[in-house]
Amino acid sequence: MPELDIDAVVFDVLGTLVDEPAGIRTGIRMLDPLLDDSGIERLLSLWQRHIDREQRRILGGDRPYLPSDFLDLEAARLVAEAVGVDEPDAVEALARSGRRLPPWPDTVAGLARLAERFPLIGLSNASRTALLELNAHAGLRWHQALSAEEARTYKPDPAVYQLAVTVSGRPAERLLMVAAHAWDLRGAQRLGLRTAYVARPVGDPPTSADRFDLHADGLADLADQLADF
Repeated sequence: MPELDIDAVVFDVLGTLVDEPAGIRTGIRMLDPLLDDSGIERLLSLWQRHIDREQRRILGGDRPYLPSDFLDLEAARLVAEAVGVDEPDAVEALARSGRRLPPWPDTVAGLARLAERFPLIGLSNASRTALLELNAHAGLRWHQALSAEEARTYKPDPAVYQLAVTVSGRPAERLLMVAAHAWDLRGAQRLGLRTAYVARPVGDPPTSADRFDLHADGLADLADQLADF
């Protein structure tokens, strides 16, 4: 196990602490209660592909920055169009389902345990407004919650991770970035943060080439490992 000297823990939120697909599935089901499971999964994939594509376009400079609220609304319009719904209120309700995401079973207790030893910083691609509602809905405990909107870009742009470094007032190598997405941890590594991969059903697993400082089965396992330092 590597030696770690950590002053604060930085958490990805979407997928790492909350089940993002579950919340969007619920929104799609409310939009059209007659959809079967395969139909819901098809529309969820449509939503996810749109968000991924548009964030990549923004990162690549092919589109001006827009907060996640606008991308969620675009995705909701695509999904609603696919099922023949054109009511603005229904589309808006679907867009907001991305803010009503259930926490994973170990999230709340895990954050509380880690908060006894470390300052906790949430670092999310969600907009400031979305992050506020998401934190409240899921009962997430932070000492500071930061949105990529502050940097007007999206992870894995280094400018987003720099937000956490600046707020903490500590060198990057004394921050531990925790995520269920290997691409997110790679972005943090490029700025010098230490990294911890937490396995989740919806995450992006590491490849054989990845070298993260810690690998955990969940937040309880992560807390156990950090207790050894």
